[in-house]
Amino acid sequence: MKLQQAFEVTPGDVIALVGAGGKTSTLLALGHELSQAGMRVLATTTTRIGVDQLDLMPFATTLDEGMRHLSLTLGENRFVFLYNEIRGAKVHGPGLEWIPRLLDSVDSDVLLIEADGARGLPLKAPKPHEPVIPAESTLVVPIASLSVLGQPLDEEHVYNAQAIDARYGFGLGNRVKSPWVAQVLRDEELGLRGVPLHSRVITLLNQTSPPGYARARARLIAQFILRSPRIYGVALGSVRSADPIFEVQRHVGAIVLAAGLSRRMGQPKVLLPWTRGRSILEQILEQLALARVPNVVVVTGHRAGEVTEAATRAGVNAVFNEQYATGEMLSSVKAGLRGMPEHVSAALIVLGDQPRIQARVLNQLLVAYSEGVSDLIAPSFKMRRGHPILIGRRYWPEILALPDGGAPRDVIDRHQDKLAYVTVDNDSVLRDVDTPEEYRQERRLAGLDQ
Repeated sequence: MKLQQAFEVTPGDVIALVGAGGKTSTLLALGHELSQAGMRVLATTTTRIGVDQLDLMPFATTLDEGMRHLSLTLGENRFVFLYNEIRGAKVHGPGLEWIPRLLDSVDSDVLLIEADGARGLPLKAPKPHEPVIPAESTLVVPIASLSVLGQPLDEEHVYNAQAIDARYGFGLGNRVKSPWVAQVLRDEELGLRGVPLHSRVITLLNQTSPPGYARARARLIAQFILRSPRIYGVALGSVRSADPIFEVQRHVGAIVLAAGLSRRMGQPKVLLPWTRGRSILEQILEQLALARVPNVVVVTGHRAGEVTEAATRAGVNAVFNEQYATGEMLSSVKAGLRGMPEHVSAALIVLGDQPRIQARVLNQLLVAYSEGVSDLIAPSFKMRRGHPILIGRRYWPEILALPDGGAPRDVIDRHQDKLAYVTVDNDSVLRDVDTPEEYRQERRLAGLDQ
């Protein structure tokens, strides 16, 4: 995945890179990507960079000849680095007051800003005067390199290590652990210091390893970081690679549909016993927990009190669908979407009567989403579409606008060109419990009634 896709860069973005462990490399890689895509990219720094780094820039200039000359230079070179002066061994950028003037006077498509310094170290805590993030920033990218893991927490390996120890008491000299990196990056006084409230935040974990244990550890760090709703996503990758981003972890939710009347069963299907003294609903919620889906909403209707009690036991929220008796599935999906937190970027629509659904199937959908396959993803068994279906937020307004009598599949079918399939190896995604016989069959298939 390219940086442009991972960061969802669009013309007009002002992107500030902060933190440690790859800011200049990210600026260069992203600048080249955008310029090759036809955009005019102006880059600068609000702090200072080493003189040797100036040699890495495709074209560098000052404002000595004015804004018009800068625009002409940008049109000719597509990717231009702007600086103010060179003093000693450092290249100094223009002051913050120049940023709005550059945006108003220079016809760049994207402005990239290195807004922090870290002496080339892989992790940092900012000092009181850092970072220098323009108020105009639309996207802020805090960066850390996972090469810091296992290194001592000291000034030789971590920029301003003393501040991290003072805040958390990790102990100077102790080896840096995965949760420490997450805590630094999501901390409002450390990794998020100075970030404007209106800016999107996508964290970059640089020097992430290929698939295996190390990648799984990076995903866990990303999940810890995403405990902050301020952070829109966490990109995992290695910015010096041809395809620098392996995946982007985002806030994902699940809407469990549990409002049905269950006329053919004589009681709520979701409350039928399954195993270990737990109901079908609790079995499904356990699989969502194993798949690390944090934002789960159970939509209730018929016998809402009992269903809500089961949801509460599992530690998840419930929302009541006032139209459950007449509104069909659509009304429950709408209620669930309205109950999702604003920071959730996509939701799994989970049927409350599919007790054999497995965490590994859920993970297949989540991995496909994080790898940028699509934001509309369904499981497929023997060429047949099943549930759960992952639906990105951009499709939610269309679902919420559907008239009575419509169904979520109307929107899904409308976007067949965006729909991606994940092949699964069992039929649990196709089957549900709608009759007493189906309930008995599902139990037999699960090995519960032999």
